[in-house]
Amino acid sequence: MNNAKSNERHIICELRCETKDRDRVRDLILRFVEPARAEPDCLYYDLYQRVDAPDNFFILDGWANQAAVDSHAAHPYVAEVMKELGPLLTFGPSVTLNTRASD
Repeated sequence: MNNAKSNERHIICELRCETKDRDRVRDLILRFVEPARAEPDCLYYDLYQRVDAPDNFFILDGWANQAAVDSHAAHPYVAEVMKELGPLLTFGPSVTLNTRASD
């Protein structure tokens, strides 16, 4: 496998909320998307919502390496959004860090 590909980090982040907070939670999570996509070494950053459980959200994001993940996590906008988002969550954020297993 290409060494650059083996350095990539892919994240699955799960978040859940109560139905009454769903729209606000989605709006807050969306505040992560554009700034993250503009960060150096961001490969992709997308928000998904479960069809069968719409109070469940997933952020799927990819980064060129661990340093890019660490830089993203340290960005002030992440902490700013989490101040509002955190109290509205019933689960998460649950973060799973992955590396590529195939090309």
